[in-house]
Amino acid sequence: MTIAAPSSTAVPGTGRAIAAIIAISIAASLFLFWLIYIHPAAATSQQYAFLPALNAAMNGCAAIALLIGFTFIRARRIGAHRKAMMTAFGFSVLFLIGYIAHHALHGDIRYPLHAAYRVPYLWLLASHIILATLTLPLVLVTFFFSLTGRFPQHRKIARWTFPLWLYVSVTGVVTYVMLRLAQS
Repeated sequence: MTIAAPSSTAVPGTGRAIAAIIAISIAASLFLFWLIYIHPAAATSQQYAFLPALNAAMNGCAAIALLIGFTFIRARRIGAHRKAMMTAFGFSVLFLIGYIAHHALHGDIRYPLHAAYRVPYLWLLASHIILATLTLPLVLVTFFFSLTGRFPQHRKIARWTFPLWLYVSVTGVVTYVMLRLAQS
C-alpha cells in the first residue's frame, strides 16, 4: 500500500504559512527600498569599505553551495543536498546582513556616469534587483515545503527557485566586479 504525500491545501496552516512568508518578503523588500533610497547613510568613512567585497564573497559562496546541492540531488544524495542548501541559505543570510549593514553605514555606491559598460551594468543590476525580490519568497516557500516534508511541492517550486536563486547569487558577484572595475 502506498501512502500519498499530503497536498499543500490538505495540511492545516499551509496557507497561513505561505501568507506569512509573502508578508515577510514584502516587508523585507520595502525595508531595503527605504534603506537604500530614502534613509541617509550613518557614516561616510572608508571604515566599512570591505563590506561590498564581503557581500560579493557571500554571494559567490551561496552560488557554489547551490551548485553543489544541485549535484547532490541529481545523485539522489538527499542528506548531502539538504546540508548544501542549508549552507547556501546561510551564506545568503550572511550576505543580507552585510548588505543591510553596508547600506545603513555607508550608503549606495553608484556606477560612474561616463564609465564603460554603464548600460549593461544597469540592465544586469535591474534584473538582479527584480529577481532578488521575487526569489526571497520562493526560497522561503521552498524551504518551508522541504522542512515540513511536503516533497512533491518542494520539487515543483524548487525547479523555479534554484535557477533564480543561482542567477541572483552570480549576478551579485558580477555587478560587484563591474562596479569595482569601473571605479578603478
